[in-house]
Amino acid sequence: METCPLILEDIQSELEEIKELAAKNNSTKMLEKALSCIDLTTLNSTDTVASVGAFTENVNSFPVAFPGISNVAAICVYPNMVQTVKNTLRVENVKIAAVAGGFPSSMTFTGLKVEEARLAVASGANEIDIVMPLWAFIAAIKDAIGETHLKVILETGVLNVDQIWQASNLAMDAGADFIKTSTGKLPQAATPEAAFVMCLAIKQYFEETGKKIGFKPAGGIVTPEDAMLYLTIVHEILGDEWLNPDLFRIGASRLANNLLEKITGTAVKHF
Repeated sequence: METCPLILEDIQSELEEIKELAAKNNSTKMLEKALSCIDLTTLNSTDTVASVGAFTENVNSFPVAFPGISNVAAICVYPNMVQTVKNTLRVENVKIAAVAGGFPSSMTFTGLKVEEARLAVASGANEIDIVMPLWAFIAAIKDAIGETHLKVILETGVLNVDQIWQASNLAMDAGADFIKTSTGKLPQAATPEAAFVMCLAIKQYFEETGKKIGFKPAGGIVTPEDAMLYLTIVHEILGDEWLNPDLFRIGASRLANNLLEKITGTAVKHF
């Protein structure tokens, strides 16, 4: 199978230049862009209808609390909480995403993965996040959910550069609308190196097919500086047209308050 066109040392060298650019890329406009690309996530074993409802109300109240600032891109929950979000969500232009397919391990029967994804969409999910296992089932889930966006998690923390490259291409060929770094459930989550390789794969795929695939780093992204680094990686490899919620997301929740503090200059505990 095809290997990544760059070795790890080359990627790290390229990233040094990108990090210098990212350090300067902290304007209010860019911070607000990062906020608008967040998938606000609650994936706790203690989630309840009441807690997820309250979580969603924070998104509902955002436009009043922070007028003129774009809301988050989506609320991401377990499939059984999709209906709660749908029943509670009142603001426009915020998607409902569900992790499905035996998240986070993906270690269950393909039929169950497909049915869980289908049920999540039937409950109101606009997007489905699944974990890529060692065998193919992505196409079956894409067939089951139709036009609903499919985000495929590669769990890059357990892959080397060539494996990330290969997994990215396998996922895109199978019908992924987004490729995503991590579940956030393993010690190693998103890294700049993984992001670089995945964006490079997306660029090549676009050049070959004309189809734009989205990118989502997730796990361990907490500070505005983290967000600016990933935005800059996307900008330098894929360009401005990828820097919007249709093609770029950040899987983070703590980040939202930290971005708001940087934007407003005051302590914020909204989310």
